Amino acid sequence: MTKDLTQLEILTELQPVAEQNLNRHLSLAREWHPHDYIPWDEGRNFAALGGADWAPEQSKLSEVAKVAMITNLLTEDNLPSYHREIAENFSQDGAWGTWVGRWTAEENRHGIAIRDYLVVTRGVDPVALEQARMIHMTNGVSAPDNWGGFLESVTYVTFQELATRVSHRNTGKVCDDPIADRMLQRIAADENLHMIFYRNMCGAGIDLAPDQAMMAITKILTHFIMPGAGMPNFRRNGVLMAKHGIYDLRQHLEDVVAPVLKHWNIFERNDFGPRGEQAREELGVFIEKLEQDVLKFEEQRDRMFAREAAKAALQPA
Repeated sequence: MTKDLTQLEILTELQPVAEQNLNRHLSLAREWHPHDYIPWDEGRNFAALGGADWAPEQSKLSEVAKVAMITNLLTEDNLPSYHREIAENFSQDGAWGTWVGRWTAEENRHGIAIRDYLVVTRGVDPVALEQARMIHMTNGVSAPDNWGGFLESVTYVTFQELATRVSHRNTGKVCDDPIADRMLQRIAADENLHMIFYRNMCGAGIDLAPDQAMMAITKILTHFIMPGAGMPNFRRNGVLMAKHGIYDLRQHLEDVVAPVLKHWNIFERNDFGPRGEQAREELGVFIEKLEQDVLKFEEQRDRMFAREAAKAALQPA
């Protein structure tokens, strides 16, 4: 049996690849400024400065849009926890350290932009938003205790960044506001570049240590949780977002999991040993179950919409 590579050995071997992908990212990343995406002329003082505090009728957002915006923002707000996890599992030296710092700075813009938009437009209750932020950031990252190490971390953030991109883009569509849509498209473009960096690094990790990487991929995907897990009302809000197609099981499978696995050529590779083959078989079984779960969820969703439509038809005009 081939001896597993240590964390240090993996990081050392992949340092040139990290530098190459860091330079690629820097050449593609577009500078942008959160203040350019905020309709400042809609802003006014709150009661503490002689204005009026928030009231529900001030928001132009639907309930679905509010929930999605809050979920996306609180996810971005937890950046310090993600920074800590990535810094601990990557390295703070050389290209690794430069990437961690750059990624953190770029992600921080997302929370700035979304919060400014929501406060200025009075899209959600800013007091409730701040209370939720305090709870979520105090709790920190919600991840299984046995996750850790470079390969598991880089696998998770690959899928997480892509999932976040999907959620941001679909949230922009339900806001029914071209300003919000433009802002969230800009944020989603950042997330896509971040995903590509991590996807390339994980791909290099598969080439370097196929069995270890395959085991990490299977472990992460079979226990995948969205980065917002642990925030207040996450389950209820997640169900609402899935119900309205902002992020549901089909999107998770077809727009996130399948394209990345195809890019890595997971089910066509021939460089796995016994442990890697076993992990790949386990992943294949999981994917088949996920496909069935997608159909069950959509059937349940269709029945729920039908019941709601029937109920609405009985209501007096």
